[in-house]
Amino acid sequence: MIGRNIKNAIYPLIGVAIILLAWQFYTHAFAINRIVLPSPLDILYASIAHWQVLLLESWPTFLESVLGFLLAIAVGIPFAVCVASSRVLNLTLYPILIATQSIPKVAVAPIILVWFGLGMQSKLVIAFLVAFFPIVVDTAAGIRATPPGLLELARSLRASPLQIFLKIQFPAALPFIFAGAKVAVTLAVIGAVIGEFVGSMSGLGNLLLTANSQLDSPLAWAALIWLSVLGILLFAAVVVAERIVMPWSETTGH
Repeated sequence: MIGRNIKNAIYPLIGVAIILLAWQFYTHAFAINRIVLPSPLDILYASIAHWQVLLLESWPTFLESVLGFLLAIAVGIPFAVCVASSRVLNLTLYPILIATQSIPKVAVAPIILVWFGLGMQSKLVIAFLVAFFPIVVDTAAGIRATPPGLLELARSLRASPLQIFLKIQFPAALPFIFAGAKVAVTLAVIGAVIGEFVGSMSGLGNLLLTANSQLDSPLAWAALIWLSVLGILLFAAVVVAERIVMPWSETTGH
């Protein structure tokens, strides 16, 4: 098992190494201006030189992303349960949910900033709105995918609706919930950055805009790399939580 995990981790590292080497060769061989496209070494030097600033600006983005994601979990799962359990609510609320998600969050962000101000609240709301949809869709799909035979067996044993949900439907929906959570946690980072782009005094998104305005492309790319690492770490945290909550999924290959 450990050997397989190490082998699976090697392939992405090889792919990243090939891309970085090709990138470095291209910028060096064709003498690309660092303002247009900095080399990986330029980005590395910028990350080392400004690591304190990058670390400081990562904290607000991290908080906005995590809190928005947790709020999406807290609201999205009960909402999905209601939609999946009631045909009336499904017909009433699901079209509205789809309609609201079709609106670009970049267009909504200025309105949210007017409502909630330039502080963390507005970024948290945008992160929540972006992460909410995959949580609801995947959780509702998981609730509906519960094997009918298990439901009939539980009813024949006179289990209450709450017992059926807690012991059968919710455990059956866990793989779907975590699948949606993996998508939602990365989208939450995007939502937080959208809010920082529109209006913010801190965060990696604000740092990226500031570096671009100063034509400091290496620092801007360094902020992008740190955003990518932040998304990967949050995704990995969801994977760890999935392994803890669903230890059987690793042994069954899911």
